[in-house]
Amino acid sequence: MADPAEHPADLPACPSAQGSGNGLLPPELRGWMLLLAATGAVEQRLRSVVKDRLDVSHDEFLVLCLLAEEPGQGLRMTRIAELLGRPKTRLTYQIACLQHAGLVTRQSVCGDKRGVEVALTDKARRLLREASGALAGTVTAALDHVMGPEQCAALSGLLPDVAARAEAQAAASAGSDARAGADLEPAASD
Repeated sequence: MADPAEHPADLPACPSAQGSGNGLLPPELRGWMLLLAATGAVEQRLRSVVKDRLDVSHDEFLVLCLLAEEPGQGLRMTRIAELLGRPKTRLTYQIACLQHAGLVTRQSVCGDKRGVEVALTDKARRLLREASGALAGTVTAALDHVMGPEQCAALSGLLPDVAARAEAQAAASAGSDARAGADLEPAASD
């Protein structure tokens, strides 16, 4: 099967991105389906970039992302499993792989002999900083493929670059509308 990232024009548009509102689904479910399509598109495109740039699996990358949002501290493994919706046994394997790669540390939580806290290493922080431009560009390209301007505007609160792109698209659209209106005006006679 061909990689859809290589032939994005071959993919059909996401039905919920067309926003007709005439289907059977209520707006909440249409919105959920759009989020699923966007998530799938982002994950699909990120997999190869994550492997090339960070040499980790996509699931391991998600762990790194969660930890990156906790600067100067770590997260308990139970919290990571909860946030990712992953079984603790699977997470234990992923953390072991990340630790072996020198990207995370594990330590017991003080006062709780069963609790384990995971934190990023300096190596992981450096790799994430170096890869951030490519990762952000990949997310933006994937979202562009499945979302229209209205949907991108709705995501703007969560993804700052999407907000900038939505504003640019709106400005471009307003400019083309103004030019189209000017073309419709009768020419002045000499």
